[in-house]
Amino acid sequence: MPKMMLPRLALTALCAFPLIRGSALAGEVMRFKSVSVELPQSDRAFPGGHEAEAVNNNCLACHSAGMVLTQPKRSKAEWTETVNKMIHTYKAPIDETDVPTIVAYLASMKPQP
Repeated sequence: MPKMMLPRLALTALCAFPLIRGSALAGEVMRFKSVSVELPQSDRAFPGGHEAEAVNNNCLACHSAGMVLTQPKRSKAEWTETVNKMIHTYKAPIDETDVPTIVAYLASMKPQP
């Protein structure tokens, strides 16, 4: 161990000791309590019946239809990137076979000019 490291370790131990000793002497017990959160309900679904089934089954778990339907116009490539981000970054449980259907639906909502 380098010579410079020993004074740092000693200093760290000296600084931490009062914190550990003080909390033990105070007799404070960490307590956890359950918290209940009520999320707003929405019975709004994506329009289109059977064509919207994959979007309703996959996207409504995290997003309201209203939030998605008010997004700006996007191309199929942009929607593909967004859906893939939901799957790979946010771990959305979307079946890969549903991706083309979801992308086609989202891109058709507001077609590019």
